[in-house]
Amino acid sequence: MVCMGSAEAYKYEQIADDIDHLIEVGAFKPGDQIPSVREMSRQRDVSISTVLQAYYLLEARGLILARPRSGFYVRTDLPSSLPEPEISSPTPDPTQVSVRELVSMVARTDTLEPDLVQLGVAHPNPSIVPTQDLNRCLASVARTMGDAGGMYDYPPGCEELRMQIARRSLASGCSLSPNEIVITSGCSESLNLCLRAVCEPGDVVAIESPLYFDALQMMEALGLQALEIPTHPRDGISLDALRFALDHNEVSACLVISNFNNPLGSRIPDNKKRKLVRLLTEYQIPLIENDIFGELYFGDTRPAVAKAYDREGLVMLCSSFSKTLCPAYRVGWVVPGRYYETVEWLKYTSSLAAPTLSEHAIAEFMAGGAYDPYLRRVRRIYERHVAGMSHAVRRFFPEETKLTRPSGGFVLWVELPESVDSLELYKRSLEAGIAITPGYLFSATNQYPNFIRLNAANWSDEAERAVERLGQMITRLA
Repeated sequence: MVCMGSAEAYKYEQIADDIDHLIEVGAFKPGDQIPSVREMSRQRDVSISTVLQAYYLLEARGLILARPRSGFYVRTDLPSSLPEPEISSPTPDPTQVSVRELVSMVARTDTLEPDLVQLGVAHPNPSIVPTQDLNRCLASVARTMGDAGGMYDYPPGCEELRMQIARRSLASGCSLSPNEIVITSGCSESLNLCLRAVCEPGDVVAIESPLYFDALQMMEALGLQALEIPTHPRDGISLDALRFALDHNEVSACLVISNFNNPLGSRIPDNKKRKLVRLLTEYQIPLIENDIFGELYFGDTRPAVAKAYDREGLVMLCSSFSKTLCPAYRVGWVVPGRYYETVEWLKYTSSLAAPTLSEHAIAEFMAGGAYDPYLRRVRRIYERHVAGMSHAVRRFFPEETKLTRPSGGFVLWVELPESVDSLELYKRSLEAGIAITPGYLFSATNQYPNFIRLNAANWSDEAERAVERLGQMITRLA
């Protein structure tokens, strides 16, 4: 909305419309503080009450919010002119997974070309990861442990870390014992162990669609079939579609990212998680739950995990510190429920032990009280980054674009005009020095040719310019 410019317009409406316009064109970005009431009063030579009326009007429009004793800020959940994608509609039949070649090409290109503007791989922002603090913890435990720091730490892994994880489980609705937890080499190993514990080659696994390609690669390596279930971009997997699938297929496991799906950003509501667990318990089918993004919520309360509603040990909860603390430390964990002994044995036979110094360093970092303050800061940063990228997509992409509205994590799922092929866009974007992830990678059945995933973790002025260039490419391809 532009300035009214009318002599009849109230002064407060003129101020409100001017700020509205500055937000629309990106001069004020999501999370930015706008001028204080007193500053705006001096700038416009109006009374404080007039400025307050303008700011109240902007609040009513959903553009700004007041923070006590701090001022007024542009909302991170600005009203969107772009609709969300519809609930997905994958093929109803199980499919042998085959994504290795395409995933290898994208992963190899993104990692071997460090000068790319990185909007593709779902890595956390390296500039806000507490690497120095963790390295100090690493040096500390190396000195304290002495020779033991160079030895194997056999399953279930570091007791202090398992204790810290168990304490934190209360916030997600669980009451875990350290003895229920196995430390792993990242969440990927946790998921791999769970799939191997409950599936045989040729078995069918029900999955959300779309779903991140690492899980699809695991299934391909294990010779498993994917049964893709329709998934809503905000509320997650369709329980009606899942029940239909269970009635018509012999399913060995179900795999979901319960909080902030990658790439959708969807969060299964807590009451729906309870229904999901009840449904799978009815069929005695294990649920492999990935909660790797669960700590990166934007609201006031950490969402529960499906494991909180598990009464028969059928939910296998997996997570890691790779999206929050440090991917390179390769420290994850799993709560396997009734499959504990099998998972512990598979961990031993697969990789023998957890990374000793890394797990002890993270345990020390958490025990020292640094984790929660760090997470509070990171959540605010990622919320602003996701909002900033969402706003840029609305400004620069064609109006036919559809965009998810995640309430946590740091990835966005973007539906482009049907005529735009995401693989062709990927190739052109690389030529322009920009990395994105084409939608083909998120389905075993090539369901998403005109979708892309964008990572907002590294949002910056450079990233905004890259999104603008992407918008120009998309417009030419449309």
